[in-house]
Amino acid sequence: MSSEIRVPTLGESVTEATIAQWYKKPGDAVAIDEPLCELETDKVTIEVPAQSAGVLAEVTVAEGETVEVGALLGSIGEGTGKENAIENTAPPAETAPAASAEPTPAAPPAAAPELAPIGDASALSPAVRRVVEEHGLDPAQITGTGKDGRLTKQDAMAAASAPAPSAPVATAAPVNQSVNQSGTQMGVREERVKMTRLRKTIAARLKESQNTAAQLTTFNEVDMGALMQLRRDYKDLFEQKYGARLGFMSFFARACVTALREIPAVNAEIADDEIIYKNFINMGVAVGTEKGLVVPVIRDLQDMGLADIELAVAEMGRKARDGKLSLEDLQGGTFTMSNGGVYGSLMSTPILNMPQSGILGMHKIQDRPVVVNGEVAVRPMMYLALSYDHRIVDGKEAVTFLVRVKECLENPERMLLDI
Repeated sequence: MSSEIRVPTLGESVTEATIAQWYKKPGDAVAIDEPLCELETDKVTIEVPAQSAGVLAEVTVAEGETVEVGALLGSIGEGTGKENAIENTAPPAETAPAASAEPTPAAPPAAAPELAPIGDASALSPAVRRVVEEHGLDPAQITGTGKDGRLTKQDAMAAASAPAPSAPVATAAPVNQSVNQSGTQMGVREERVKMTRLRKTIAARLKESQNTAAQLTTFNEVDMGALMQLRRDYKDLFEQKYGARLGFMSFFARACVTALREIPAVNAEIADDEIIYKNFINMGVAVGTEKGLVVPVIRDLQDMGLADIELAVAEMGRKARDGKLSLEDLQGGTFTMSNGGVYGSLMSTPILNMPQSGILGMHKIQDRPVVVNGEVAVRPMMYLALSYDHRIVDGKEAVTFLVRVKECLENPERMLLDI
């Protein structure tokens, strides 16, 4: 008896999704609860698990197509099928269709015939396609280690980090292709790639934010010396006691809590002709992933200590990178922090995450000459940027907020004493 595979409920206000990738093909063996395909919504990526064991009998919706909640994706029939089920997170190399399931050195040749269609960009998963596009790779020249010879993200990343081919190999390239300084072939002048649902949503919301709010950014700089010394002194003891790495994010979060309590307008939002002031702080933490920027939310951060914040930030980061964020993880934020410094950004003007009225941008720590007690000294400095909605937050409030954050970071004992 066959069982249907249907699009599950995706969450409040989410009615459709795109088939990002099928992990199985008709005839493959399926175990109960094993992921069958990946759905990409405008907020998160989710997997559809098998509700019963058997064989994938049919696939009714191809990769790249859009489906609504409840739509039929395929069916699972009875039987054992092909013994080539794969683990979703770390696909092993495809083995030859012999009796043994153990990987052997002879396996890659058996998968070679599958390489032909891999050169087609439509056959790549979104994560692999992004790596290929960013590094100018030719999918047909990469050996896939996934099921049926499909390329995995690890395959693409390995190819991107591999040294440039030697001269004899390079001679095989078409004569009309040039090579840029990074070694990427430039024979193709442009390529059109369909935007993912997440990318389209990011674009729409950022533009909506610019069109709706009266956005303004104010800047300040903070001497990170005292905080860096505090971290050096106590990071080992902190990790031993709490099992969490002591980073800077928890200090910035606590500094924002102090400032938001004093300037509640930065933690407010506009609803029609009213301003809603929040007596709690749900902190959004911007995380860059392969598929785009996501902002998971840490709830009731005003009640959390440094260790709780570090553990929550680490957990949300892992879930974001693994594509495991739920809709609940992304909803309900009242204020956002964005750390462009991890990518080397020296200064930026972050865009508001509507309907929030404030977002703090942190940047690269850089040694700079500054005047300290009348003398020039080299100090580890960081630029801070607060973008705010001028409809709610006045300039004086925005500047005061950023000064309070600066004072807390330069005098971390203020956060410990809650003053």
